[in-house]
Order: sequence, then C-alpha cells, then structure tokens
Amino acid sequence: MKKTRIANPRKSHVELKTARGRSASSQRWLRRQLNDPFVLKAQAEGYRGRAAYKLSELQEKFQILRPGMNVVDIGCAPGGWLQVIKQCTHHGKIIGIDLLPTEPLKGVVLFQGDAREEEEQRRIWQACEGTVDVVLSDMAAAMSGHAKTDQVNVSILAETAWDIAEVILAEGGHFACKVFAGGAGEELLQRLRMNFKRVKHVKPAASRKESREMYLVASERKTKPTLEIERCL
Repeated sequence: MKKTRIANPRKSHVELKTARGRSASSQRWLRRQLNDPFVLKAQAEGYRGRAAYKLSELQEKFQILRPGMNVVDIGCAPGGWLQVIKQCTHHGKIIGIDLLPTEPLKGVVLFQGDAREEEEQRRIWQACEGTVDVVLSDMAAAMSGHAKTDQVNVSILAETAWDIAEVILAEGGHFACKVFAGGAGEELLQRLRMNFKRVKHVKPAASRKESREMYLVASERKTKPTLEIERCL
C-alpha cells in the first residue's frame, strides 16, 4: 500500500509558459494542477488521479479494505479509487459504476450509467451475486455556485449511495461517501448510526483546502441487508 506522505510538497513553483488562448479560469486550473503535489505524485506512481490518495488516507485511518473483500465503487471514474481497492483487496470482486466512461481495469466489472436509476441499481445487484463487504461513493454533483443548492445535491447523492448499500452491504461491512462541509444531513446520519458501530467525518489531506468536500465513514455494519438479493434480480 503506497503512503500518501509527500516530501517537500512546496519545493518549487511552476508557472505557465504561455497563457495564449486560455481563459482566466483555465489558467488558474492549469496552474493549480502544475503545482499540486498530489497530482504530481499520482502521475509518478501511475494513479489515474489525485483522488486515489483520498481513499488511501481513509484506508490508513479506518482499515476498511482487506484482502478478499468484495467492493462496490459508485462514481468510480476515472478509476483512481478502483486502483487503490485492487491493491488492498487483491482477489476480491470489484464493481464500479459512473455516468462517465472509465478506462477498463483488469479484474474490475465496470458499468456506465446513473446509479440513481433503478435499472442501474439492478445491474449492480446482479453483478454482486450476493452481499458485498464495502460500498464506497465518491459521487459529485455539478457545482451551481450556490452553496445551499450544492449542499443539497451532494447530500442527495450520499443518500442514494446508502440506499444502494443498505440492500447489498453485509453485516460487519463498511460504507464511505462524499459529503460537504457541515457533514451529512441529519436524516442520513441517523440512518447510519442505527446501522453501524461507528460513524465519522474526515477531510483527507489530499482534499484541497479550498474544497468543501469531506467524507463520511461508517464502520462495521451491525444490521443485516434490508432485502434478499434474489428479490432484486
């Protein structure tokens, strides 16, 4: 398992050689990418994006992934989390779904579709062929620029992720999803506290300081899945 620590993350600062033809927002994004230590580390270590280190840190803190586990990754594109999951679970079954296409990854079952749709949830259940040990969600809504609207949209995605997990996550399993600053909505928190031994909020170091994102990690489910998988097929 690769560590997320980075030596001398601010050793140098890179500026754009030219801004010709680029908008101001594009220039800001490129400058940030060129000087982001996690972006550079991901490129050096072969990860598909800096988000891999967010899951790596959650793994270091909570040990939610172990060899042989079966895992569902919702909102998996471009696949950085899938790479971390593979490293931690080895020969476990891994299923990923996203609205965007995800480059194939050996040993991973991939779906392109909207996880909020019943048809796509049925595809996930069919691929599971039983319960799974971990359900992860890094789903993100398109940002509107209106803080309350964005908070609601991300909360809805977090609730959707738990709706899926509630059906297929085995007793003793783990769940983690993206939320926004302020944490998950009270209704979702109550549902998770009823179902898990521990529920924690955490902001990984790889999550940019200016970003409002954080993660909700629920460990060791103490209840059974709400439905028999056969009823969903």
